[in-house]
Amino acid sequence: MAEAGNNSGLLTVRLVTPDRVLLDATATAVELPSMSGYMETLYGAAPLLAELGAGEVRLHGGSAGEQTFFVAWGFAEVLPERVTILAETALHPDEIDPAEAQAELQHGQELWDQAGDDQAKYDEANAVTRVAEEKIASAQGKH
Repeated sequence: MAEAGNNSGLLTVRLVTPDRVLLDATATAVELPSMSGYMETLYGAAPLLAELGAGEVRLHGGSAGEQTFFVAWGFAEVLPERVTILAETALHPDEIDPAEAQAELQHGQELWDQAGDDQAKYDEANAVTRVAEEKIASAQGKH
């Protein structure tokens, strides 16, 4: 694991999914897509636990350099010297298949059309559509 050391001004950042560790590095800043909107964390931030939405994690500086990862659903634990991101789905933009993401978007639109008066089905359609749109934007570098 990358160690930032005390008072270095660098955050230790880990990005983990159920099946792999995508990132174990340091950064000067981390941007996260929380359910209530994007947030940025810096060294010395107050402790926080946030639910992740769908979007991009952006890393700046440190050993991570400038990197982005698509994430969907999970949690981020922010501590003064460390950020741990536990994501259900996380991909480097190069790992995203644009055709597959487009098919997921189409599926979300079909779910929307079939939802009728069922609020739960509308919520599912919105979630599928949101993930697909964020994947497409991440793959195209539009964030």
